[in-house]
Amino acid sequence: QVQLVESGGGLVQPGGSLRLSCAATGSFFSINDMGWYRRAPGKQRELVAAITTGGSTNYADSVKGRITISRDDAKNTVYLQMNRLKPEDTATYYCNARVENNHRVRYDAWGQGTQVTVSS
Repeated sequence: QVQLVESGGGLVQPGGSLRLSCAATGSFFSINDMGWYRRAPGKQRELVAAITTGGSTNYADSVKGRITISRDDAKNTVYLQMNRLKPEDTATYYCNARVENNHRVRYDAWGQGTQVTVSS
């Protein structure tokens, strides 16, 4: 079973930056597409950014130009570099990975969530 361990959340002022990390640990055959989602209080979970094994990326319109997703396959880690943060970016951020286990069964794994608060 894979575990996704997130880090890097916190409190930042508007206009500031944060970098989130998510490392996949445990036993698995491969990690395929990875992504970050967020859920703000009173709102539904939404996709922030996603990245394929080939490096293709997809972003929510609200974060384009401010947030960059990347991955390091040697470390089974996905990153989310967030710049020019706004109060509306305040949310719990969740890492997601499409995992193929050692039985070649694919499933979605989720991290425990990391809080990002943008406030002065």
